[in-house]
Amino acid sequence: MDAYESRMKSPELDDVFHAILSLRDLSECYRFFEDMCTINELQAIAQRWQVARQLDAGVTYQEISHRYNASTATISRVNRCLEYGAGGYRLLLDRAKQKE
Repeated sequence: MDAYESRMKSPELDDVFHAILSLRDLSECYRFFEDMCTINELQAIAQRWQVARQLDAGVTYQEISHRYNASTATISRVNRCLEYGAGGYRLLLDRAKQKE
């Protein structure tokens, strides 16, 4: 994969991402993210990931909205990222498919 240079790049974000990359397992992820994020932030991240997975599987906006209580604005935003974003969702969706 080609190198990607984010518009958001900063030393502070680099520091956070290096810390995340040092997490060793699911338990460590829970511990770190429970301290780092609010419950609402974590739920929003989880919801967006499920929306991305469902969109990738061809599920309709209506079914996704019903299944995950996601607004059409959230679904549309995730879909826009899938189509025109930095490729982060696609990268992880493809990796998840390889594991299945």
